[in-house]
Amino acid sequence: MTERPSVLFVCVHNAGRSQMAAAWLSHLSGGAIEVRSAGSAPADRINPSVVAAMAEVGIDIAAEQPKVLTTEAVRASDVVVTMGCGDACPIFPGKRYEDWELEDPAGRSVAAVRPVRDEIRRRIEGLIASLQSARAQLEE
Repeated sequence: MTERPSVLFVCVHNAGRSQMAAAWLSHLSGGAIEVRSAGSAPADRINPSVVAAMAEVGIDIAAEQPKVLTTEAVRASDVVVTMGCGDACPIFPGKRYEDWELEDPAGRSVAAVRPVRDEIRRRIEGLIASLQSARAQLEE
């Protein structure tokens, strides 16, 4: 792992789950972790219900744009968290991979997105703790 760990969140459209995860990690880590997100088949824009749900917790992602998944993004990341991208995500030795099964917020109301948003926050808090622990072990 690099001195400043990097995490890549991948889902199909990069318009919901991966955008929320990236926003939570950026917000909760205070910049201590490099954050990327991408999609195997990016949408034209972020899901408006996702934008609204994140705004409710004070995180503005309205200006974000879905990005295409590249081999370079995977290669440059220490941790790759997939969220339903299936086999589209390239696998590189030495990377830490996690697959988070989360409900897809596509086409859902803000009320339906809230539980997904909150579950992602819970998982991000665990990810931050595990990255801090891994860094502490490397420093010993």
